[in-house]
Amino acid sequence: MRPMRPFNFNTSAELFPAAIRKKKRAGFAYRRFGTAAEAVRFAMEELPADSLNGAYLQVEEARFDQNGIRTLYESEAFPLPRREAEKAPDADAA
Repeated sequence: MRPMRPFNFNTSAELFPAAIRKKKRAGFAYRRFGTAAEAVRFAMEELPADSLNGAYLQVEEARFDQNGIRTLYESEAFPLPRREAEKAPDADAA
């Protein structure tokens, strides 16, 4: 596997969520972000799973699918705070 090229999280980005087939409520539509970091965080923390599945992020000429978005979010270079994991609320209380 080739190492990931350096990624500029400060570049503007466009997020294209997948359409939700069973629409009980309005799904998320196309959205433009000032930075790729904001777009990645929105996709991972705000989009429902059924919208993230099939979504893609466009940053300049690069396109990232759901797995690529997750890789960017989990990257050590990701500049924004991440949402705390909900499964271990007492992990810091030692």
